[in-house]
Amino acid sequence: MISILEIVHDTMVDGPGFRTSIYCAGCPNACSGCHNPQSWDIRHGTLMTTDAIMKEIVSDPFANVTFTGGDPMFQPEGFLELAMAIKHETEKTIWCYSGFVFESLMKKEVSCRLLENIDVLVDGPFIETQKDNDLIFRGSRNQRLIDVKRSLKEKTVVLLNYNPKGDFL
Repeated sequence: MISILEIVHDTMVDGPGFRTSIYCAGCPNACSGCHNPQSWDIRHGTLMTTDAIMKEIVSDPFANVTFTGGDPMFQPEGFLELAMAIKHETEKTIWCYSGFVFESLMKKEVSCRLLENIDVLVDGPFIETQKDNDLIFRGSRNQRLIDVKRSLKEKTVVLLNYNPKGDFL
């Protein structure tokens, strides 16, 4: 079960192309200037099963998936189960937003297993003094777009390549 605030279909703000964004409840980071402070309290969400969320995801065959919130890494067991189902049942890519940094997530077994099923991680807390409206798919300059598969393979953080046309290489 995952505490979910909302599932948004066909959004284009949480990663490239059309996406089904899973907004979870619960975030211990409480970043100053957060655009979604109602997501901090896990009790604000509705508990949903992996099967119920998967029905929403497969109902849009052309949209990829984004885990956001809140912080999905606050509920890593539930999101691990969901990510594994997505990878098993679809060919969708998964982006995940977390206020935790990649290096700290790699130190915890369940979040490490979740990362193994994610394609791109946008990591780091939102820092209001580093806010930059010109950044793509993130809010502050400290946040990174991480190519998770390459990072795990190379055992170091590999940033997602991006060119000014908006294409991901």
